[in-house]
Amino acid sequence: MSALTRTAIKQSFLKMLNDRPLQQVTIKAIVEDCGINRNTFYYYFEDVPSLLNEIVMENADRLIAEHAHVGSLEECLSAATQFVKENRIVVMNIYRSASRDLFERYLIKVCHDVVAAYINTVLGELNISREDQDILIRFYQCELTGQVLLWLESDMKYDIQTQFARLCELLRGVTEEMIRRCERGSK
Repeated sequence: MSALTRTAIKQSFLKMLNDRPLQQVTIKAIVEDCGINRNTFYYYFEDVPSLLNEIVMENADRLIAEHAHVGSLEECLSAATQFVKENRIVVMNIYRSASRDLFERYLIKVCHDVVAAYINTVLGELNISREDQDILIRFYQCELTGQVLLWLESDMKYDIQTQFARLCELLRGVTEEMIRRCERGSK
């Protein structure tokens, strides 16, 4: 029963975020929608931010697990934007709220992990120092995070996937050259 109640609270919260800004979602409204009392809500969550944090981090973990094997930077972007595209209104209501930093932490985590999966796939058995691997991961993580944040700032008014694919086309060969330089530096 407890898992069902926890899920019902999360579903009510997300439903409300589809209808109104985060600042207007109250515990009172959530419990009324769920048909539970305030004490039940507090049994599961400390407050609305803790509820939001759990939902965001669960989705980050799910996306990371789904994209454990990434073969291209375009796939990295798809992973980073999947939740955003599936929950556009919810994400924009979070992004435009005082809890924006929570979404940004989610995005940074997802971008890091999917880029790390990509870099580890690309590097395979190559002899590259851990430090150089970390540099490559941070470089692409920052690029990916920045691209998504700029897209959100524009209210998602352009096709990020198409633009990112073009950027990857323009950068074709750059990753391979960086890897070659890393290999030479590790010898």
